[in-house]
Amino acid sequence: MTTDLTTRPARTAAGTAALMTALLAACTAFQLNASMLSPALVTMARELHTDETNTGLSQTVFFTASAMFSLFLPRYSDIVGRKRVLRWMLVLMAAGTVLAALAPNIAVLDIARAAQGASGPVVQISLLMLRSEITDPKRFGTLMGVVAAVNGGIAGVDALAGGWLAGHHGFRSIFWVIAVVAVLAAVLVQMNCPESRPSAGTPMDWAGVVPLVLSVAALLLAVDEAEKLGAANWPYASGLLVVAVAAFAVFWRTEKRGSDPLVRIDDLRRRATWAPLLTTLLTLMGVFATVNGVLMSFVQNDRAGFGMGATSASVVFLTPFALVGWLVGPFTGRLAPVLGYRRVLRAGLAGSAVVIAFMALVGVHSLPVMIACTVLLGLTYAGVANIVLNLLGVVLAPKDHPGFLPGLISAAFGLGAGLSFAVLSAVQVTGSPEGSGSTSGYVTAMLTGAVVVVAAFAASFLIPRPEDAEVTA
Repeated sequence: MTTDLTTRPARTAAGTAALMTALLAACTAFQLNASMLSPALVTMARELHTDETNTGLSQTVFFTASAMFSLFLPRYSDIVGRKRVLRWMLVLMAAGTVLAALAPNIAVLDIARAAQGASGPVVQISLLMLRSEITDPKRFGTLMGVVAAVNGGIAGVDALAGGWLAGHHGFRSIFWVIAVVAVLAAVLVQMNCPESRPSAGTPMDWAGVVPLVLSVAALLLAVDEAEKLGAANWPYASGLLVVAVAAFAVFWRTEKRGSDPLVRIDDLRRRATWAPLLTTLLTLMGVFATVNGVLMSFVQNDRAGFGMGATSASVVFLTPFALVGWLVGPFTGRLAPVLGYRRVLRAGLAGSAVVIAFMALVGVHSLPVMIACTVLLGLTYAGVANIVLNLLGVVLAPKDHPGFLPGLISAAFGLGAGLSFAVLSAVQVTGSPEGSGSTSGYVTAMLTGAVVVVAAFAASFLIPRPEDAEVTA
């Protein structure tokens, strides 16, 4: 039986490098699935003889499946082995990717994207594997920062590469590239990752998994429907919300009665659980659509904004945003155990709120200022707050139940991103209808995002200190 050992001997530099290579390959494979397809939706629609609404739905299928698997696979990996689960996740991802490359129609593509979604908790399981192997807090924080930084994008190059491949070789070429990376990652995980199963022998609570997955899936689909605003089917969204509440009630009752629950009710009541979840939810609500929705819509608006094309807007704004976060993430991971995870998180949240407010009040009148604000937001959010939120799920999880909190944090990221589009897009469209030259909707949406980030900053004071993950000397 292989278990997590606090007395595990220190890894050699070569051993750590091999481990990190495998984990980064796995995280890269997942990130390519998440980001390379976004610029190719138009090409996909044309080559599959459908419309952009349906190809966009395939993205929803992937992210919903990703959130679902993230709820229980980290805990399952505690029981049957993290290396084993990570390897099979990558194998299933590769199989789904090949199916997507060969898909004759949109229905098959949706099935393939759902299979790829099984790789959702790759980053969380990778962080748990690092936690079991690296005992020095500063070194562990640095390496966690490197892994978590990949989760924000491959320096913005992934989306650009996806657009180039789709334009020159068709959308199927993107899936073939991802398949090669997934297979390589699976081989590296098999060769270089040690096994760890801290909860070996514990039965998996499948009775709790089903209602929890159903509840979160219904909630995510309700939010996705609400994002359509005026075109939304509100009775359908309301029905999904009822299903979400009812399924969660069943889940709560099941967990209270179970002997080995997926999520212990006492753990849910701990500040170490609900406080980081609340902070994550609010952070994503405030930032995600501000950058990926409101900002991108504004800079492409011919009358109210700067009239940029979609490609140039991505290069000028999204690529620097992702690149800065990718570069800063490892330093954040290094500093968090020294300065304190909560202190670093609050610095990132406070900076993000100030930058978003400045974008709303000044940036909308100046392209250079807006670009500078986006770069700064890449530092404060993508490079600091986003990284620490990912790490808190690992360092605050109970030692005897380490997989459950990272999974919930991952779901909170997805739910917060969806709510962000639902709320901020509604504010934007109300104040600046399509075709309008008014900036009021954009300004109000950005200021709303800043207020929500301030709420996340306030919620962060409820997060307890992860004492055993910080340098106390």
